[in-house]
Amino acid sequence: MKKTLSILLAVVVICSLSVAAFAAPIFINIGTGSVGGTYYPVGSAMSTIWNREIPNMRAAVQSTGGTRANIDLLSRGEVEVGFTDGLYFPAFHGLHMFEGSPQSFLRAAVPLYPEPIHFVVAEDSDITSIRDIVGRRVVIGAVGSGTEVTARAFLEMLGICPDNDITPQNLSMSETAGAFADRVIDAAFMMGALGSAAVVEVTTMGTARIIPIEDDIIAALNEVLPYYDAFTIPAGTYPGHPYGIRTSATWNILSVHYSLPDDLVYDMTRVLFENAEELVNVAAVMSYMQKDAIDVIQIPLHPGAERFFRSVGALE
Repeated sequence: MKKTLSILLAVVVICSLSVAAFAAPIFINIGTGSVGGTYYPVGSAMSTIWNREIPNMRAAVQSTGGTRANIDLLSRGEVEVGFTDGLYFPAFHGLHMFEGSPQSFLRAAVPLYPEPIHFVVAEDSDITSIRDIVGRRVVIGAVGSGTEVTARAFLEMLGICPDNDITPQNLSMSETAGAFADRVIDAAFMMGALGSAAVVEVTTMGTARIIPIEDDIIAALNEVLPYYDAFTIPAGTYPGHPYGIRTSATWNILSVHYSLPDDLVYDMTRVLFENAEELVNVAAVMSYMQKDAIDVIQIPLHPGAERFFRSVGALE
């Protein structure tokens, strides 16, 4: 009898441990951006979807400095998911600021939306092309930002030294809007989602305007930075611009750490697309998140995400 009771107790303990293990919470930290940007509210909506749709999921968002910070956090295991702009490409391949230190842990999960280059000039400026900025005061983005990487590559490609041929200004988007208002800059590379608040501000106030980028420059940039491609900012996106504006754009993507389980990433990807309307309600630009946009991604997909895209016919 004692032996039988011992066996039964052992079975109960084993079963209890199995149930506890099965029900163990899945903690996912999401690196986003500043609270006032697009990444943070979209990331918050994603965490809501994941927590609701995936059993035992405990997803939480972190406000960060954006792509560069998210890549660093992923590398240290402090987040498992991160919003990343085109900087993910040089990071993965160990180029530019990541030279000698490829971030090979990066994997792609979801294409999000395009982030065009807004080449903006002071309203009364005589600049009609990027080639005209020699000797001018030009914002090339905050130090270490994806904007700075792009702007420097852009200018060097055109034979313009960003440190000697212009007066470079390292400013954030909001600081750039203020600098146009104060008339202390001539032009700026403003990288951001369609409808970026800072670009809306300068075009609404009439302190600056967006000018198109020539097709030959767009093609040359694609050779240097293959994660950029031709893009047209839709007519009417910004006040005073009732016409399409030719430019180049990279795509923001949702990056994940390669160590995440395949089944988990499959489910995370699946439920985002099944509940995509919730994301569009938070940020209209999320309407660009489409299954067939997968070809814009320039680094390997996580196997779980790849399985999802194959299951819906977006990949052969």
